[in-house]
Amino acid sequence: MKRYDLRPLKENFYKRMVQLINSDIKDGENAIILFEIGDFTAVQKSADIVKKNNWTLMNSLKFNEVDWTIVVKKSIPQQKIVDTSS
Repeated sequence: MKRYDLRPLKENFYKRMVQLINSDIKDGENAIILFEIGDFTAVQKSADIVKKNNWTLMNSLKFNEVDWTIVVKKSIPQQKIVDTSS
């Protein structure tokens, strides 16, 4: 599990979050991402990005008055199951 503080990026943290998870997190490993919430738009957008990338949002919580934390599990690529019973 690795922790990334993206609060200095303000509302421009999305691209960096994806880069870090793709390059620095192994399949099956978790990442803790800290970011500023502003008007709460970042909370929904970060959840949408997690879903779009087929990762798992393990937790999402308000850290303090201005910061939000999400825990993301980088999904292990699924093997295609071939039905050979026919």
